[in-house]
Formats: sequence, structure tokens, C-alpha cells
Amino acid sequence: LARMDTIVLDKTGTLTRGRPELTDFIGVEGREDEVLAWVAAVETESEHPIGEAIVKGARDRGLTLPAVSDFQAEPGYGIQAQVAGHRINVGADRYMRRLGIDLASVADDAVSLAEKAKSPLYVAVDGRLAALIAVADPLKNGSVEAIAALKSSGLSVAMLTGDNRATAEAIARQAGIERVLAEVLPDQKAAEVKRLQDEGARVAFVGDGINDAPALAQADVGIAIGTGTDIAIEAGDVVLMRGDLRGIVDAAALSQRTRKTILGNFVWAYGYNLALIPVAAGVLFPFTGYLLNPMLAAGAMSLSSVFVVTNSLRLGRFKSNSGDSAASNISESGAAQASVS
Repeated sequence: LARMDTIVLDKTGTLTRGRPELTDFIGVEGREDEVLAWVAAVETESEHPIGEAIVKGARDRGLTLPAVSDFQAEPGYGIQAQVAGHRINVGADRYMRRLGIDLASVADDAVSLAEKAKSPLYVAVDGRLAALIAVADPLKNGSVEAIAALKSSGLSVAMLTGDNRATAEAIARQAGIERVLAEVLPDQKAAEVKRLQDEGARVAFVGDGINDAPALAQADVGIAIGTGTDIAIEAGDVVLMRGDLRGIVDAAALSQRTRKTILGNFVWAYGYNLALIPVAAGVLFPFTGYLLNPMLAAGAMSLSSVFVVTNSLRLGRFKSNSGDSAASNISESGAAQASVS
């Protein structure tokens, strides 16, 4: 981690809170409440946070959700089901285009929503565009400060998301990120990390979801959000226990200090032994008649070990940006142990 030069942040649940809210519903065909109830009914079968936001938005309006059958989900595209005798499709623009559904009537609205950092979704009923939905997922507290701190330390920061480019770039502007990897399907995340590595970057990937696990494993260092899924945590090399992105800054600073301590310990131990082993072997005897007493040699060896251990234990006093012990937010760092080893 001390030698990474690029940090790639997954958007949903990592850079943002991961709890989207339904913000807009623009009807095209049919009664708005009826269409929203159908969409929410379909989304009850989905495990995606956006689906939960739509369901909550419908229930907040007091809508009754009908029964659902023949539910199908296509990760990265959308979902389909039968509701009240109608085929309902909900998903991204690429999903609608693949279904051959014309989006021209809401194109301007979609662009306007995306520029406000809202994610547009489309609803088709029986093969006809019925509504445009928008959800917003606000940035986590501390995200902007974490990005600024990472950039000030010389790291390149990128955001990876499945959102369309306009929405992704709007969110990235809010966070202070210049490089955006947008419209990336869930199964393409690891390939994007590999592409950056092929360009010569040393990549740390930060994620929290099930579909982040391959990218966490592919990256030179995987940083998992501890509030995320068990699979992501298992795949990560470093775990941020509180999910605060400022922990990445702490982890990078701690890793750099750990590496400096390791190198300092090596220089000390190597130089110390290089100087005293010849003395213990009697190199001074032909000139001075001096031989190192074995008890003094043992004491000198112990002194070297005490120095290395004491120098490494200084890492225990490392403080995070918030002033707390970094160990409370970073798991598996092994800093002092690594330095002694």
C-alpha cells in the first residue's frame, strides 16, 4: 500500500452512502401512481439499493403494491416481471435500447437529472416507455475531505461506477475526482483494474459489494469497507472497520510509515551486525589483542533486538486524521509486527 500510486473508488456504498432516495418520477404513459406501484412491486424482488429506494418511495405515497410473477434480473442492465397482466421492464438506458424502446421523449429530462448527480432509470410497460425515474445517492460524510487528502499526498484518484457518464461525472465533480470510469458492468470491474495495471499503475481498489470482490482480488491492494458484504471483506487486504473513507488516508500514511520503519530497522540491524560480527570473530586481536567477551556479545545482540522492537512499537502511537488510534478504523495492517519481522 505504501507504493500505490492510484486509488480506484467504487461509487455506490463506498464513495456514497449506499442508501439512494427516490427524487423524481416523470410519467410518460398511464397514471403515475399506478405505474409507480407496478415498478415498486417489481423492485421488491430486487436486492439492489436503488430498488429499495423505489419501494420506499412508493410506500411513502401510500401505494398498495400488487403481486409479481416471472421476475428476471440482468445485472448491470435491469429487471423484468409480470405485474397485473403487464410486462414491466425497469433499467438503465442501455437496457431500454437493447429492448428497442425509444427514449427520445425523455432525453432532455434524463440529461437534466444526470447533471444534478441523479441516476435516471426507465420504465417500460408492455414494450412502451411509461416513465422516467431518478434516484440520488448522496456522498458519505468525509468523502470530499478524503479525496482531497489523497490527492494532496500525490495519489491519482479515480471513481468506478455503472452509472451513465453524465451522472457519474456530476458525482465525481462533487467529490473532487477528475478521472471517471463510467458505465462499467459489474463483471467488468476487475477488467478495468487490470487495464489500469497494464498501463503501469499500481492500483488500490476500494469497494464494499459482492460484485466488488473480483476487483478487490485483482488490485495490487484491495481495501474493503467493513460495513459492506462479507465476501468483499474476505477479498480485501485492508478493511476499514467504520466505512469512513478518511481511513484510506490513514491506511496509506500508516503503510508509508511502516515501510520507513522496516527500512530503518534493516539499515540498523545490517550495519550493527556488519560492524560487530568481525569484532566478535577477532578481527581486532592481531592489532590490539582485544577479543569480545561472549557475555558482552550477547548483550550487544540483545541491545540490537531491543532497538528494533522499540522502534517498531512507535507505530502504536500513530494517530488518524480524526485524532483517534488508527487501529480502531484499520484492520489487518500488522504494522508493528511487520516492522519487527
